[in-house]
Amino acid sequence: MLKLAGQLTTSTSALWRGTSVRVQETERPRELLHLYDMEGCPHCRLVREALTELDLDAVIYPCPKGGDRFRNRAAELGGRERFPLLVDPGQGEVLQESTRIVAYLWRQYGSGGGPGLTARAPIGKIRSVMASATRIGAGVYAKPARRPARLLELYSFESSPYTRVVRERLCELQLPYVVRNCGKSSLGDYVLPVVREAVGMNYEPASPNRRELLARTGRVAVPYLVDPNQDNSLYESDRILEHLRHFYQI
Repeated sequence: MLKLAGQLTTSTSALWRGTSVRVQETERPRELLHLYDMEGCPHCRLVREALTELDLDAVIYPCPKGGDRFRNRAAELGGRERFPLLVDPGQGEVLQESTRIVAYLWRQYGSGGGPGLTARAPIGKIRSVMASATRIGAGVYAKPARRPARLLELYSFESSPYTRVVRERLCELQLPYVVRNCGKSSLGDYVLPVVREAVGMNYEPASPNRRELLARTGRVAVPYLVDPNQDNSLYESDRILEHLRHFYQI
């Protein structure tokens, strides 16, 4: 319960940005975006929020401090070791600095809209720094781990308290993955899965990834991890963390 309270504090400090899809029917990237990211970094959080709110998937390359897998590649791409770094292969774009990246994503994929006041400097950076402070270094420092041969997939949305602990562990273990964003876009999305199931709610999600989860598993909840290396897929953060510890953490 204390762990959940801490996670709720983090999401509240960030004003729950990265919860809802803020535009509908956005233009999709020609190829998956690539984000070189450190989960505990407040600047990276702003970009992940934009990805959720624009309903965009991306390959996440975790770059924790002390990491030796992707930090050098990011430095080669950007000319310096600085995060976040976004690569849009379909447009041939490589961008650093959260303000530039967020502006680019909304301009390119936001149907002419904007991220809103609380995502802009200085408010966005202040609330994101406050949110990171509540995690006390989680998702920041590398831990020894085996590298998977194939990318994991994580169904997630940025502000989810249950998903954050999984993303932090993926970052610490330097495990690259595709984030399948599942931001909320309808009233039914805001009803807890256990409540939907208990009352037999006729739930028809609007977002593609939520529809995919419903078709694939019969329910919609996050986090949901797909690990093709172990031929396994599973819900619930505690089970996912145990899976990562057992198969990857050294």
